[in-house]
Amino acid sequence: MSRVSARRYELVFSDEAGSAQDVVVVERTDAKGPGGHPVYADPTGIIRAEIAEIGDRAEVRILASGGHQQAPHAVEAHALPDAAA
Repeated sequence: MSRVSARRYELVFSDEAGSAQDVVVVERTDAKGPGGHPVYADPTGIIRAEIAEIGDRAEVRILASGGHQQAPHAVEAHALPDAAA
């Protein structure tokens, strides 16, 4: 039986030195990524990530949403509680 993924994550993007630079909240979409895991996106659709929950951690793969994007050096994903309806 597969585990249900969180609906929202906070993505923390860090630079080469490991200093936190940007935090973006993403929500699960209906799409699946290349690895078969749920795709999450920010409200603008610019930040898209496939997130796989492995044990007690989340593995993140940032997906290109347009040209000239560069893969970030480090991204951490932290599950957030579902937003109130």
